[in-house]
Amino acid sequence: MSGITLSAAVRQNLLTLQNTSILTADVQNKLATGLKVNSALDNPGNFFTASSLNSRASDLSSLLDDMGQSVNTIKAANDGITSITKLVESAKAKANQALQTQSQYERKQFAAQYNELLTQIEDTAKDSSYKGKNLLAGLGNDLRTIFNEDATSRLDISAVDFTETSLSNGLNLSDLAEGEGGATAFNLSGGQTTITLTGADGSLNSSSTLSESTAISTTTTLQFINNIEATAPAVIAGSQVTAGATVQDLVNELNSTEGVRAEFDETNGQLTIYSNEDLIINDTAAASTSVAITIGSSAEVDASALTSGATLIGSGSFKAGDTIALTDGNNYELGSLEIEASTTVNDLVNFINDFNGVSSSYNNTTGRLSITSETDLTVQSSRAGANNTDFASEAFAATTNGQKSLSALSDSGFATDNDINRVLTRINNALNNLRTQASEFGTNLSIVENRQDFTRSIVNTLQEGAGKLTLADTNEEGANLLALQTRQQLASTSLSFASQADQTVLSLF
Repeated sequence: MSGITLSAAVRQNLLTLQNTSILTADVQNKLATGLKVNSALDNPGNFFTASSLNSRASDLSSLLDDMGQSVNTIKAANDGITSITKLVESAKAKANQALQTQSQYERKQFAAQYNELLTQIEDTAKDSSYKGKNLLAGLGNDLRTIFNEDATSRLDISAVDFTETSLSNGLNLSDLAEGEGGATAFNLSGGQTTITLTGADGSLNSSSTLSESTAISTTTTLQFINNIEATAPAVIAGSQVTAGATVQDLVNELNSTEGVRAEFDETNGQLTIYSNEDLIINDTAAASTSVAITIGSSAEVDASALTSGATLIGSGSFKAGDTIALTDGNNYELGSLEIEASTTVNDLVNFINDFNGVSSSYNNTTGRLSITSETDLTVQSSRAGANNTDFASEAFAATTNGQKSLSALSDSGFATDNDINRVLTRINNALNNLRTQASEFGTNLSIVENRQDFTRSIVNTLQEGAGKLTLADTNEEGANLLALQTRQQLASTSLSFASQADQTVLSLF
């Protein structure tokens, strides 16, 4: 090819076409890549400056991802606190409900519900994690958010521990004792005898002296003996009627003996004696040597266990008109039962079983009435005008104040008003702690979100700056390409003209 000689015009046009092709390729590359600086060869200053800007933008973009994860971690914790706050407010409502009732049983139920709410609070705190990080789970869950590429700007968020409500540096809410019940029992037994007191002129009245009765063979002191099996029968202390006493004196003395009840009917002179224990009436002379009956052949009471269908007034402990009331340790009355002539042992059992947290059972053989209660309980029997000390008496000894009580093995944490008020104080403190912590998390969330927006803006600024150094102006480059294409067409035409000039020489031959 070196032997070929081109004219100056052809060579100039060919060179122009070559340069135009190079420029066209360069413009097409810029349009294809969108960059006017593709390598350091294009513009070293712009290329390396843009590379530095893009590198920082890339680093900050990576931090943006971490900031986004921090935002979600804080949001998860805030969602947990919001839910926990609602549960604590529910616990406060339970305490206030307990304060509005004096029933120990109802308070016991509220205490159990309160404990369940604390369990849910702990579970909610444990579930408030995001990607393994839980700001409500305490130790090992602190969150660090980095805002710049050299980590000199950062935010550290300390975790709190709400997964255990009893922690003093957390909610400081402990589970309440739910209480453990107790039991008591007493016997229901009785027997009766009827003595007809008549005199020479017929039936006696209440004011008649006992000596007028044909059934009484002595005017000496009468004694009431409580053990007909003993060789030397025991005399009920203080239970005696001296000579010259009236029928009413005898009735009064019998009624003053615990577990014994006497009723006198003046219309027929019948004295009916009810007793919880075996009982005989004897004179002083016979008491120390025998059990002979000296005021009538039926002045002896054989007591036995009442059956479930027997009436309560068959016992010396009850009289028609008596009232049996159930009260708990707060003196809250569960209910009361008025004894009627037809009220049976079974009626009493059913009455006791009507109340929540209380149950009873009756043994027909032993006459033992057993009662269990989830709370403190008192079974109180009362008679109009005075306490019925006959109630549940044994061996002619009265129970205290005519009542039978049981103490629960342990009371619930809501048993007393003071207990509830102490819990309410702790709940209010816990709510304040939750609100403070929610505010702190809210502040941290605002900081991270603001830095996230700022970093996003900085990344855009850096990328924009790098783009100004390296991005091609597509409009300009499009115009350049059009101009180059035109130049190329013109150069081709010029080359054709130059070639035609050389071809004119051939026409001479």
